[in-house]
Amino acid sequence: MQAPTAEALMRSRYSAFVLDKLPYLLASWHASTRPSSLEPNPPDLKWLGLTIKQAHDQDADHATVEFVARSRQAGRAHRMHEVSRFVREDGRWYYVDGDLN
Repeated sequence: MQAPTAEALMRSRYSAFVLDKLPYLLASWHASTRPSSLEPNPPDLKWLGLTIKQAHDQDADHATVEFVARSRQAGRAHRMHEVSRFVREDGRWYYVDGDLN
């Protein structure tokens, strides 16, 4: 099933990060910025939650999603705060890139 919005894709990608679904992460990454491979989560990494701060459609095929993903590793809490860019091609949303805050 394809994500109907960029926000839905962001949420599904977070779940894929939590579950180490690397093939899905690569398939949902735009070809222009997709890495050749991804490393699985370290064994001591625990994802704690995702908060969507805001989601904006620039037009029918371009959107941004600002989010905070929380994790804990080796007893230390971490926050990843990013504004991600998405593009829709042939009716399917892809993650392009993002700016970390």
